[in-house]
Formats: sequence, structure tokens, C-alpha cells
Amino acid sequence: MAVLELRNVTKKFGGVTALNNISLSVKENEIVGLIGPNGSGKTTAFNIISGFLKPDSDQGSIYFDGEDITGLKPHEICMRGVGRTFQIPKPLESFSVLDNVAVAVLAKKGGAPSRAREEAYQVLKFLGLLDKAYMMPPNLTLPDRKRLEVARALALEPRLLLLDEVLAGLTPSEIDQALELIKSINERGIAIMMVEHVMRAVMNVSERVIVLNEGRKIAEGPPTEISQNEEVIRVYLGRT
Repeated sequence: MAVLELRNVTKKFGGVTALNNISLSVKENEIVGLIGPNGSGKTTAFNIISGFLKPDSDQGSIYFDGEDITGLKPHEICMRGVGRTFQIPKPLESFSVLDNVAVAVLAKKGGAPSRAREEAYQVLKFLGLLDKAYMMPPNLTLPDRKRLEVARALALEPRLLLLDEVLAGLTPSEIDQALELIKSINERGIAIMMVEHVMRAVMNVSERVIVLNEGRKIAEGPPTEISQNEEVIRVYLGRT
């Protein structure tokens, strides 16, 4: 069963078509890679799924768990179970790492701050950030800032997690550690769609890969098939 479906979604910015009649889906507990050259529409797709943008009028629908969520506000979509990260982490810099995550717990469940911090501790432990709990975000390394971004999303208990270039800027060893973390998240029953330019990572962890180019979906399939697709090689890798 699909946890997410985009049906014939189109989004234009003036004379530029960012998404052109796009249909795609993510199944329960699946990891899907979303790839393509810069400007192909990947982040626009994430923004539409998470409610920061809306499809053009009468130009497509978004379904989550079988419910039409087209036009809902970002916080409404988030509360239904869609979490996301952003390319550039933007934590609450005047809050500790722990309280950044606790705020997300409170947003989801309400309740006492002490209880929220207890749950935040568990999220940080899972992500390997427990020893950084009382640090301030500006003092974190880039890998830890990215982990904090993921921690804040996980604290919202999503059923679908949208990861927007969480591997960008990491070293090869840091990428390997991040991939293990992504697999661990998925093993918790969370479906994942990830936008990445690190092809090795996408092909390693994804069960299925969707390729966009100039707002169109040009290919979809298992990583082995996508890596040999001539059109994907031409538009994404720049060679025949």
C-alpha cells in the first residue's frame, strides 16, 4: 500500500514549469531515492508534499495514507505523519540540542516539558547525539547539525520522512555512517524519500529510484536498472 501518492502534479513559476504532470508514490516502509540535475524539480516536489507550495489550480493531487492532503498547511501535513529535513539546517540556535528536539515533541504531543525532554533524550540516544544534548547548535560540526535536523523530524513521529540532501558536504566515512542511520530509521517502520546528489549513497540504500529532469519524470525503477538507463546517464551524468 502506498503511504504517499502524487497524482498528475504540475507546478509553474511564471513561465518556468518546475513540475510537469508528475505522478509518483512511496510504499509503506520503502526507501525511495529522488534524483536529477539541479533545477529538475526535486525540492519543489518536497515543498509540495510538505505543504510549503501548492500544485497549480486543478493540476494534481497529493494523498497521504489514502487521504487527500492537497492544500493543507505544512503543520497540518506534519501532524498527519510527514516529516522533513531541509538542505540547510535551521535549528533554534538559542536552544540547546536537547530543547530543539523537545520543542518538536511538544509540537506533536503537547504535555509537560519534562516529559518532552525525556522523549527527546531517547531520540538523541538513537541518533548518537546524547553527548551533545546540552551543546548549542552553532557549536556543532556539520554532520551533527544534520543529525539534529533529522532528530527534530523524528521527534514528530513521522510515518514518512523526506530527507533533503542530508549527505551533502559529508566525508565518505561520514556518508557511510549516515547511510547506516537511514537504514536504522527505516527499520523502525518509517518510509523514506531522499533527495541526494551522492549517487553511490542513493544506489546503496534505495529500493527504488525516481529520476526527474526539467520537471518531468524520465525514469523509475530499481537502482541497477536506473544506473544503466541511457537517458538518465545522458541528462544526469552528462555523457552517453
